Parts: sequence; C-alpha cells; structure tokens
Amino acid sequence: MKLQEIYDHLDQISPFELQEKWDNSGLIVGELSREVSQVVVALDIDEEMIEAAEIDTLFVVHHPLIFGNMTQLDFAKYPANLIEKMILKKHSLIALHTNFDQTHLNRYVFEKILGFQTVSQDPFICTAKGEWHYKELLTLLKERLNLPTLKVIGKKEKIRSIALTTGAGASLMDEVEADCFLTGDIKYHDAMKAMSEDLMMVDIGHYESEKFFAEIILDELKVLPLLAIISNSKNPFHIETI
Repeated sequence: MKLQEIYDHLDQISPFELQEKWDNSGLIVGELSREVSQVVVALDIDEEMIEAAEIDTLFVVHHPLIFGNMTQLDFAKYPANLIEKMILKKHSLIALHTNFDQTHLNRYVFEKILGFQTVSQDPFICTAKGEWHYKELLTLLKERLNLPTLKVIGKKEKIRSIALTTGAGASLMDEVEADCFLTGDIKYHDAMKAMSEDLMMVDIGHYESEKFFAEIILDELKVLPLLAIISNSKNPFHIETI
C-alpha cells in the first residue's frame, strides 16, 4: 500500500491543518510514493522499535520526532541517531500530535478511560459537571490511569466540575472553567498560580494521560488492507518507591 494512501486516510480522520503553529505533525520521514509493508503505531518511536521493525515499515506516532529547526544531523545525538537508522531500513514516520488531541485523544481519555461525560469541549479542554469527593476522584484517577501517586494543588473536598487536557496542558489554565483541572507536566510556577486563583489541579502525568494514543489509531487503521500493530512505548520516567 502506498504511503500517500495511508497519509490521506489519517488526514481525513484528523486533519493535519488543525495542528498548532509550533507543532510538526504530518510526514516526518519518508516519501509519499513509497510502498509500505506494515504499520507500527506507538506514542513515541525509539531505537528498539526501529531495530525490530521490517524494512519499509511506517511508524504512526503521537509525538513528532523532529521539533523546531534542525541545523545539522549528528548521528551520535538524538533525534538524528534514530533518523539514520530509519533511513537505512527505508522506514517512514507520520506524527499526529495537536491535531489528534483535538479530534480524538482528549475526549477518549476523558470519557472512555476516566468515565466522565463531556458537557463542553474547547479545542484542547474537555469539561464535565457533577459532584465528586476528593478521595473518590483521586482513587478513580489512580485506578484508571494506573498511577501509584498523584501530585495535587489546591485540594477541594467537593468538586462540581472537572476539566482535562492530556499531555502538558497547564498553559491552558486561564481557559479552564472548572473546579478541578487534570493535566500533566505541571510546573512549580503553574502550581503557584493555580493556588492563587483557587483552581484545583491534579498532575496525571504526560505519558500516563497519552499512552492510549496507539489503541485509538489502531482502531482507525483497521479499515485499511495492511497489517497494523501496536508497539508499546516506554515511559522515560521511573517512579522509585524504595
């Protein structure tokens, strides 16, 4: 199957034009006229995946391998070290990042994984209304996202509205209209700002909130006449409990 056909299918389900200006979704490595033997879907790409994959494999990932302006390809450094290996095996790479957050990922995690009912959705923020108690909410988050611990800012015993942005969404807190905001990668100064504005925040992790990308994409690719498999990305962080 041609890479162009797969690209067009992905663009149809989650248009690349929706991505943020700073993003780099779309074709990262490859040539649209090439044939693809199989598709591997994952949150991120790593060296182990590349070494295990067949020649002419297409990787469909969430996080773009290339961000910003690359002025050189030093094959001893990331990401050029991965790009070199991909080129030698005629691999291709497509990323669906901020476009996919808007069309699929945020709502999927909010509803299918956490079990909330969306009453409103801005491009990157899903919101639910109801009534949750502090311990009840934290228990739910730990169980559904397999989180041993949680970082909480501005504890509230009763919560009547919850918002979520997967990945790193703290920069969107001014747009949140809820008692509690769930997101990942919350920085110290973001936490201080949230406390001053009476916004409860729970850090649910970047990897932990986005790891469901592969299962969503795999389902979307089932209509295509080629083999698509999931490769489980590794969380770069290890929580040490000793």
